[in-house]
Amino acid sequence: MRDQMLASDVGRRILRERPIINTKTLDFDTLKKTCAPGTFGQTYISWLEAEGVTPDTRCDVKYVDDEELAYVIKRYREIHDFFHTLTGLGVTVEEEIALKWFEWAQTGLPMTMLASVFGPLRMTWPERKRLYTGYVPWALQCGASCTPLMNVYFEEHFHTPLDEFRKQLGITLPPQYPIHDK
Repeated sequence: MRDQMLASDVGRRILRERPIINTKTLDFDTLKKTCAPGTFGQTYISWLEAEGVTPDTRCDVKYVDDEELAYVIKRYREIHDFFHTLTGLGVTVEEEIALKWFEWAQTGLPMTMLASVFGPLRMTWPERKRLYTGYVPWALQCGASCTPLMNVYFEEHFHTPLDEFRKQLGITLPPQYPIHDK
């Protein structure tokens, strides 16, 4: 992931500036007031509130001695909720595993593949069927073909209309299933 970031102007800038995403560095009250409906920022804040999560829930990076590599992993963890916002996926086991497949196609990280392979053991047969026939093909195609998301300075796009931002990044939405089937 670091090499991918070093190969990009924006990625190098992120590595140089090392922005942090949490409630101390992002003014959520101001974002709520200034982000118009349908923007990336408004959708992100609405998603956090609907799912009952904050960007403060990410664990610190341990066991990585290289300061820059530790930041890359930290950034990857911090932008995970942006992936949810961009893909429209929630936090059910099924949707989290679908997002892990997307992340694996984006990053090649072994931990995302492990979650993708072993996570479905907790799922029902109908959930697994949806995962493997709908979500996984979408996740692999979309994750492999869209812009490398580690090279996106998300903080600069809060006021961008979400549909426009998705289009810029090459992100298509996953298959939609009725809520009662989840």
